Amino acid sequence: MSQADALFAGEMPELYDAYLVPLIFQSYAEEIARRAVDGNAESVLETAAGTGIVTRALAPLLGSDARYVVSDLNAPMLRRASARQPSDKRISWQQADALDLPFDDGTFDLVCCQFGVMFFPDRIAGYREARRVLKPGGRFLFNVWDRIEENDFARVITDTLALLYPEDPPSFLARTPHGYHDVTRIEADLRSAGFAKVEIQTIAHASTAPTANHPAIAYCQGTPLRNEIEARPVWSLETATARASDAVREAYGDGPVSAKIQAHVVVARI
Repeated sequence: MSQADALFAGEMPELYDAYLVPLIFQSYAEEIARRAVDGNAESVLETAAGTGIVTRALAPLLGSDARYVVSDLNAPMLRRASARQPSDKRISWQQADALDLPFDDGTFDLVCCQFGVMFFPDRIAGYREARRVLKPGGRFLFNVWDRIEENDFARVITDTLALLYPEDPPSFLARTPHGYHDVTRIEADLRSAGFAKVEIQTIAHASTAPTANHPAIAYCQGTPLRNEIEARPVWSLETATARASDAVREAYGDGPVSAKIQAHVVVARI
């Protein structure tokens, strides 16, 4: 993964939160939140929290004495998350690298991470850190996107941009968000990091948007795919977004659009 794949800067966090979060993240955040409280989780660490969609889903479900640390490596994303969250004495916000967590061994009952491990430069190292800060009997709960062929909007937009830039197709979506989908590899990586029990479930949802332009803006302007588009001088960001919007409209219609998304939900125990 290149450094640009993890670069969420400028207006990207706001567009990500406004367009991409309701498009593909909300239903899986609710899934993570439900699983997080299915057990005794009085101390929770969230890594790679992004703009806080899991935080907003999970915080209302935790007990009044819970301790909830919300972290992300990217300061603009974390600022966006904290600004969206009502004041809550149980929650603390901390910029932190998931591969080098600033917490003592055995601190948390639960570590959760929504669609973040794909961005880890060294996933096994990140898994070891999650294991290190878990208490005995603790859980590491996370999700990853399935392959891009199972995620329709991402596939259509990637295919469209490949036609627009045939000499150097932007491949961020297939390479990074959808590039870590092999469940055999995921389980092997977790076991290499010291987890003894691994459960993986593949879950599909419908992704809906009010217009075809919504997914185009979400992916082309609210993710690091934007960095790839802007690095290519042939077509502007606006043109690429418009072509992506046309492709979604052609595939799914002129009005509200709906398509399949699919992800793996993982629970690992020591």
